[in-house]
Amino acid sequence: MKKEINLSGGIDLDAVVETSGKRIDGRAADELRSVKFTKDYITSAKGSVLIEMGNTRVICTASVDENVPGWMRYQKVPGGWVTAEYSMLPGATQDRTQREATKGKIGGRTMEIQRLIGRSLRAVVNLKKLGRRQIYLDCDVIQADGGTRTASITGAYVALKLAIQRLMKDGLLKEDPVSEGLAAISCGIHKEQPILDLCYLEDSAAEVDANFVMTESGKIIEIQGTAEEAPFSKDELLQMMTLAEKGIAELTALQKEVLN
Repeated sequence: MKKEINLSGGIDLDAVVETSGKRIDGRAADELRSVKFTKDYITSAKGSVLIEMGNTRVICTASVDENVPGWMRYQKVPGGWVTAEYSMLPGATQDRTQREATKGKIGGRTMEIQRLIGRSLRAVVNLKKLGRRQIYLDCDVIQADGGTRTASITGAYVALKLAIQRLMKDGLLKEDPVSEGLAAISCGIHKEQPILDLCYLEDSAAEVDANFVMTESGKIIEIQGTAEEAPFSKDELLQMMTLAEKGIAELTALQKEVLN
């Protein structure tokens, strides 16, 4: 069962994409929701940002530990490590989501998402250049309306870069270990129409639901695609990828503005 829920309410799922080509919020098929980055949102972290994509809001922080995980020490693996944790506040959804701490274990969805965030960021980090340290990326969803995992990845990159800038300023790093920018975005197909950056209502009604993680140069880190009803074609996948490339180019441009 999907945990993210609609914040608008009372809208017919069948009307997500109208015959005019406009979506429930008036966007074009290839248009992102409104995007806003607020950096240094948590002053105690080495790097932090609040990312807002439509009604989805995620606080992303980067914390630095001048040690590496035990498995790296024992195996004498050179360099450092980047890892991530993901969580959702109980009040982030219309129906309260129980804290996983009260359940005594991390849910499968949470584990999947935080592993996705971690491996996405490691794909653009030279761990040897990072030195013998670990960077924790914490992504906390404070309001969910679809696309929390993609917003988390996009925001976590900004938090990571801010932390790296701090380490370089303090003389703890001589060289930036981040090779290039990255971002993530959702795409889908509803009523045979490929659409970019799905809100919850669109995600719930879509025949195909996909997430794309790509670098600034257009290289693919990960694609997650699911047919909710009938299988989708290679051509439909390529149409969604074209939308994703456009959205990620816009997001990486916004990231640069925040980081400069």
